[in-house]
Amino acid sequence: MPHVKTAVSIEESLFKEAETWAAKMGISRSQFFSRAVADFVRQRENEELLEQLNAAHADGPNEEDKEALRHGQALFLQMQQREDREEQL
Repeated sequence: MPHVKTAVSIEESLFKEAETWAAKMGISRSQFFSRAVADFVRQRENEELLEQLNAAHADGPNEEDKEALRHGQALFLQMQQREDREEQL
């Protein structure tokens, strides 16, 4: 995937924290910021999906829907945890 070079302005204290965490993780600042943005985007996408599911079930889910949602959430959590472990390798 092609990379884009960009410049952003952030508070100095936040920048120093990011540098510290990148060093602790053994990754470059670019990788750290890239992962942070990817995580942020994933969270927003998940929130949008949840809003869509809530809207689709605004009249109230039946028991089958509730069980399917719990199952899906558990699977999604497992998938996220697996991705987190893989990223740490």
